[in-house]
Order: sequence, then C-alpha cells, then structure tokens
Amino acid sequence: MATPSQRIIATAERTLAATDANGRRLAIRLLGALDKLRLFKAAGPDLAQNEPYLGLAMLACSVTAIDDVPLPFPANEAQIERAVQLLGDDGLTAVAEALAEAQDGAGPLDRDSAKN
Repeated sequence: MATPSQRIIATAERTLAATDANGRRLAIRLLGALDKLRLFKAAGPDLAQNEPYLGLAMLACSVTAIDDVPLPFPANEAQIERAVQLLGDDGLTAVAEALAEAQDGAGPLDRDSAKN
C-alpha cells in the first residue's frame, strides 16, 4: 500500500505521450499547482491575466521533451514564447488533444497509471 506522499509523487510524475502531425514525439506532463504558479511568475503580471496567451503557454509548458530532447520549464516570457515557437500549431494541437483525453480518463498515461 502506498503512503500519501508516494501517491502524491506518483500523480505528479504521470506523463502523457503524443505524436504531432509532423511525427514528433512529445512527452507531456500534467501541470500541478506549483507549475502554474511558476508559469504565472514567468509570464509576468500582465500576461498572467491574458487568458488566450496563458492558455497557449500552459500547453507549451506541459511539454517536457520533443523527440526525447528535454524542454526545460520556462522561467521568463522569452522562454515561454520559444517553447510555443518550437511546438508550433501542430505540436500545440497534439498537446491539447492529449490533455483533453487524459481529463476524460481515456488518455495514454504512462506506466504509473497503467498499474492502477
């Protein structure tokens, strides 16, 4: 039986996998409260209130790797925009679809979720 801490860590480490229209493999992780707080800080006070910007930024910040090349979590506005640029429309669409599937309970979660 897992302890409460182990369950929290396992949930935080859940990852999704998606392939975009360009054939790139995307590793995606569900953003937690701390991730969102860090995103708001990176975006700054004005952009953190801009819902369209923040929506795309959240999608981009959910990606941890593209074709097994790590994509660090952005620490400022320029890094957020770089992540969005790297993913492009096809990558962001794939991320949005994977996250939507995961919320519906039908997503391709990794090994941690498959055990349950």
